[in-house]
Formats: sequence, C-alpha cells, structure tokens
Amino acid sequence: MIPLSEIELKLSDLWVNYGPFTALKGIDMEVMRGELVVLLGANGAGKSTVFRTISGLVKPSRGEIRHLGQPIGSWPPNRVVRSGIVQCAEGRKLFPGMTVLENLKMGGFVHRRNKRELRERFRYVWELFPVLEEKRDQPAGSLSGGQQQMLAIARALMAKPRLLLLDEPSLGLAPLVVRRLFDIIRRIHREGTTVLLAEQNAHAALSIADRGYVMESGRIVLEGTGEALLNNDRIRKAYVGA
Repeated sequence: MIPLSEIELKLSDLWVNYGPFTALKGIDMEVMRGELVVLLGANGAGKSTVFRTISGLVKPSRGEIRHLGQPIGSWPPNRVVRSGIVQCAEGRKLFPGMTVLENLKMGGFVHRRNKRELRERFRYVWELFPVLEEKRDQPAGSLSGGQQQMLAIARALMAKPRLLLLDEPSLGLAPLVVRRLFDIIRRIHREGTTVLLAEQNAHAALSIADRGYVMESGRIVLEGTGEALLNNDRIRKAYVGA
C-alpha cells in the first residue's frame, strides 16, 4: 500500500455539474509526490473543470479530492492555495494594467507577512525568468505573449507551490517559445515541484511527463506512462498528427 504522504493528490469518483450539464463523470486520478503528470484532451474534454475543482473554484457534486490524504473538496480557494496547491490558469489571467512586479506581488500574497520568504521567491523567479526582471516596471499587458505566459507561471511560483497546476501553458504561442516554456516546466519539476499539466500539445507534454491521463467528454479514457502514451497509435493519430 502506498503511504498517504507519497500521494500528493487523489481524485476519487469525481463528478461535477454545471446546472443540468455534467462536466466530469467519475474521474479517478492520482499524482504522486515529485511527479510530472499530464492531463491530455481536446477543447471541452473537461481538463479546466478538473483544475477549477481541485482549486476550490467549483464544488464537486459527488466524489472526493484528497491532498496528502486530507479531504479538500469543500475548501475555499484561499485555503487550497495555503495548503500548497497553486493554479496557473488557462489564458494567463494577468492584471494587464499592473506592472510585472505588482503581478508577482499578488502571486506572493499568501507570504506577504514573511519578507524573507518573499525575497527568496523573487530571487527564484528572477533567476528562472531573467526577462521579467528586466521588465519588472512595465505593465503586464505590454509584454509579448510568451513573456505574459512566463509571468503567469512566475506569479503562481511566488506562492511556493508543492503542487503546480498548469492549464494549457502553450496555448497560442509560437513553436520556439513553446520549446523554451517546456524546458522551464521541466526545470521547475526537476527542482522539486510536483506538476499537473493540462495540455493539447501532446508531443511536448508527454515528452517531459512521468505519466499521463487522457480525457474525452468528461471521462478518463486512457492512462499510462508518458512514453507509452506518446507511442500509442490512438494518441498519435488524435493529438500528435502521426
């Protein structure tokens, strides 16, 4: 039996409804401590709903969410963040009129009383994203698309996540930027952060993943190691184009 301390996140028979529409239908998923797990699926498959439910923004109609063995399905979003689960939402959701520095301070709000921790987090994100330090006093809305995505990830990292939820980070970015971004995600993972990554870019995501789950119409239809899924004919035809 796997110790609870090794299971970072566990979803059991998770159902979510939006009014009469059932968005998630019995999701079972585990993310082990230190893993990089990919949640793969087309638009509308339910990936963002999974993330919003984990983050406390949507309440499940049935089922259970456990973080390190503790049920968190009824927790408000601020408590989820304080527990170490932090989401970088699809579409970046920056404050465009605020500076890069101000956006990062918002991400570190949970540590606002710990000046030493905030300094350490700034040191970390400046080193990871040097372009953001160069543009620290510029409005977030003036950055390029790739730089805005870097800022969105950096803002999430300011909260010092144990588990980082990345929702479609490559969306709308040029291939060269995507490669750079996935190099950064791989580094974040290697430096000790557990990552759950929702993506449509199957090749890039599965190339760096330990394991993956495939969603269709609110259900998990396939799971396996990153390598096994990348070499699966069904996945290659549906998501990789081979």
